[in-house]
Amino acid sequence: MRVTRLQLHNYRNYTRADIAPCPGITVFHGDNAQGKTALLEAVYLCCIGRAHRTKHDKELIRWGEQQARVQLDVLRQDGSHEIDILLSSTARKRVKVNAAQLSRSGELMGHVNGVLFSPEDLALVKDGPGARRRFIDMELSQIRPSYYYALQRYHRALTQRGALLREAGIKPALLSSIDDWDEQLAIAGAEIIAQRRLFLGKLDQVAGAIHRDISGGREQLKLHYEQSLRSDETDNGLVEAFRMALLAAREVDLRRQTTTIGPHRDDLGIVLNGVDARAYGSQGQQRTCALSLKLSELHVMHEVSGEWPVLMLDDVMSELDPSRRRQLFSMLRDVQTLVTCTDTSDLGGARVGMMVHVHDGVATTEE
Repeated sequence: MRVTRLQLHNYRNYTRADIAPCPGITVFHGDNAQGKTALLEAVYLCCIGRAHRTKHDKELIRWGEQQARVQLDVLRQDGSHEIDILLSSTARKRVKVNAAQLSRSGELMGHVNGVLFSPEDLALVKDGPGARRRFIDMELSQIRPSYYYALQRYHRALTQRGALLREAGIKPALLSSIDDWDEQLAIAGAEIIAQRRLFLGKLDQVAGAIHRDISGGREQLKLHYEQSLRSDETDNGLVEAFRMALLAAREVDLRRQTTTIGPHRDDLGIVLNGVDARAYGSQGQQRTCALSLKLSELHVMHEVSGEWPVLMLDDVMSELDPSRRRQLFSMLRDVQTLVTCTDTSDLGGARVGMMVHVHDGVATTEE
């Protein structure tokens, strides 16, 4: 899989942009706050339907304009895919794939697979559980659209159950409907848990091997799924186990006015040489773990889809020491990679196929 063309219109600080990245490593360089990250953000928008830096589409529209547009052409084994996203300050965004308008956001998943690695991801290990859940959810949604829909159903039911728990103290009669919300949570939550288990099992194997290479064999990385639902059941057995756990926790949930059991409370366990890296890893070890996690995403996506996703490295090269930079680029021979940097010396001798200078929302390809 590779991006063949990216077009922007009134996106962030760009009036217009038209870029055809090379199959290998394309570097966007220039000073800070010139628009380099916006290019990667636009590609990632076409992967998952929303930007990674904001939840508000209006922030993606150039100041003073009413609309912005992102168009992405991707070449895959099954042919060309054309993504067209129209952002409006007054209406919901419109997404088209191959000129056909999508009725549901989940229909975008899988047309363009991408892995984005930014400086914020270097804190993935030491940050709270929410960051690691987002990491799992974003990547799984790309390769399993059914997971994305299960997440939507789960969070709708979770929101409604939470509102019921808060209001039941004033209106006890509302509790008559809690079984219905428990059932919806159990069905959607069981699917989420089952798919996370499979995904993290694969991620554990791949990340462990990658981390051994990066650390020169000095460190052993192990990943595991930390569940608030204590059950090894699968399929229908998992639904029943979740349903019973919600019932058992109902009194506590009513007292706390929140749902205390479910995948929204889960975490990714990260163990380095037998020690919890989240709490006890050094900063260098935590960064190496984060790098291993991101690189392992590439391999798991490739295993599932049969194609390498696009890798986006947003200003992380200056955050990595020279040995980690070399290890990173040595693993990217078959992967189209889009890199942003302020100093090209941070590339560490990588074989670059294309250089693009970015200044004040203008991207100029260099000969």
